[in-house]
Amino acid sequence: MQVENVGGITETTVELTPGITILTGRNATNRTSLMQAIMAVLGSDSVSLKGDADEGYVELSVGGTTYTRTLRRKDGTVVTSGDPYLKDATLADLFAFLLETNDARQAVVRDDDLRETIMEPVDTTDIEAEIDRLRSRRDSLDDELEKISQVKQRLPDLEQERVEIEDEIAEKRNRLAELEAEIADVDESVDEKREEKEAFEEKIDELNKVRSQLESVRRQIDSQRESLNALREEREELEADREDYKDLPDGRLDGVKAEIQRLRDKKTGIDSTVDELQTVVQFNQDLLDGNLDLLADLGDRDDDTNGGADLTEQLLEDGEDLVCWTCGNETDTTQVETMLDDLRSLRNEYMEQRSDLDDRIDELNEERRQIEEKQRQHRQIDDRLAAVEDEIEEREARVEELTDRKADLTGEVEHLESKVEKLQTDDDQEELLDLHTEANRLEVEIDRLETDLQRVEDEIEEIEARGDDREEIEQRRDEVQAEIEELRTRVERLEEEAVAQFNDHMESVLEILDYENLERIWIEQTEDIVRQDRKNVTENRYDLHVVRKADSGTIYEDTIDHLSESEREVTGLVFALAGYLVHDVHEEVPFMLLDSIEAIDAPRIAALVDYFEAHAEHLVVALLTEDARVLDDDYQRITNI
Repeated sequence: MQVENVGGITETTVELTPGITILTGRNATNRTSLMQAIMAVLGSDSVSLKGDADEGYVELSVGGTTYTRTLRRKDGTVVTSGDPYLKDATLADLFAFLLETNDARQAVVRDDDLRETIMEPVDTTDIEAEIDRLRSRRDSLDDELEKISQVKQRLPDLEQERVEIEDEIAEKRNRLAELEAEIADVDESVDEKREEKEAFEEKIDELNKVRSQLESVRRQIDSQRESLNALREEREELEADREDYKDLPDGRLDGVKAEIQRLRDKKTGIDSTVDELQTVVQFNQDLLDGNLDLLADLGDRDDDTNGGADLTEQLLEDGEDLVCWTCGNETDTTQVETMLDDLRSLRNEYMEQRSDLDDRIDELNEERRQIEEKQRQHRQIDDRLAAVEDEIEEREARVEELTDRKADLTGEVEHLESKVEKLQTDDDQEELLDLHTEANRLEVEIDRLETDLQRVEDEIEEIEARGDDREEIEQRRDEVQAEIEELRTRVERLEEEAVAQFNDHMESVLEILDYENLERIWIEQTEDIVRQDRKNVTENRYDLHVVRKADSGTIYEDTIDHLSESEREVTGLVFALAGYLVHDVHEEVPFMLLDSIEAIDAPRIAALVDYFEAHAEHLVVALLTEDARVLDDDYQRITNI
């Protein structure tokens, strides 16, 4: 790995082997700066540029692939570019890069909301939106299954109707055959001139055709009126549905979008402020840790003849004065530490503001989504209503046209019947006319019945086909429901798994580290009833319990505030490890970094490092020389950065 101008590093090249790598040395040996360089090339923005440089660079090769990160100073802030290992380092920043300011560690130190920290990477808003989408899909499949059930109930009736129609058709065909035989007999017995007979039969044929047309027009009118009734019912339903959207606030969507943009701009400003504060905090922390390059520069400006190295020794002595990097005057290290605490508090206040802004932006985005969805549904209703109105007008015009056609055909039938009557010359011809009339009526009825039979058979076939699809639809519905359940329980499972991971590993670590009279540290998941959006909702909470054993052997519960610094640091690290395992961070990034653990005594550090090694491919630990001596000599050590 190559590093230029990161933290206190001017330039260095190091090689990190799999397993444990120990960055060892006294203070002011750029161990934390190397940690920051690793974080930067892995994708984190929690990194500081060297104080006297305008640009820094980190390059890392892993598995034959090279990753890069460039840092540039611009308008008082540090901007990054390049091709880092991670596109989004949120998980790694929370649970893999365990430096002193790590949020997971600090959540325990500050007694913050531990559940909120564990669940921070989970976008519950997106999960709820996905659940809503899947519910709509499931409801649609339920509707489809319900329709299949309803139409399937009609199958016995349709099959019975088919049998009845087939029987009626057969009956009428038999009667038609009888009529055709009678017509043939009567036709042979008619004794008249050929011309008169042909004229008579021609008029009968013409009359039969017009009667068939008249019957067809009547059926079309009935069909159009049925469709009109259905369309008018749909229009009433659509008009009722449209009433549900009449109260949509005009301009509300624009107002919500404008407010979202305003809050995002405000959040961007807060992000910039937090970054600047982090840079100042980190720079001063590096100064307190004894940044060699900076101290050497200050030593050159000092009137004394001591070299940079001597000045480093002076500045690292407890209780000694420190040279202020801004004005060059001496100041007590305690004052700088106090100032750093104030800056950290200010940074935390801004981070809380940012969190509140995120919550408000999420609320407004949900409101925007609901308004847009209502507007979309309103437009759909309006579009469908307009289409229905157009179709009603078209069908009403068609009914009027068919009614006129019916009147014309009725008049034509009456006219032809009159002509046929005039052509009749005897009883045989009158009988022949009656037979033709009845035969024509039967043909029309048979034609109608065959149309009805085809309709019934098509409906039966469709129902049977939909019945065949039912199994597939039920399977899709089960899959959607399973997705809903998985999403519903995802947050709950993560919460429960985080508690289980912490409690299991905390128990194992405490057993290994053997703290005197510290019996157990564990998290209990409890529920709170809170007011949200004008209603009471249940929220989960993590309660951290500390159990001690008195000299008398009595077991009692203590508070977090009474944990020693060492116990608190261990608890914070184990809590971060729980998040690392719950969110499968090892699948995202192969590195875990440990820094600022000097509050833990050396033997326990060695045991803790050995414990953490099992969970990360690369475990990089920054240790003082005396603490590093206790660790296995086989571990890689980097002493010159």
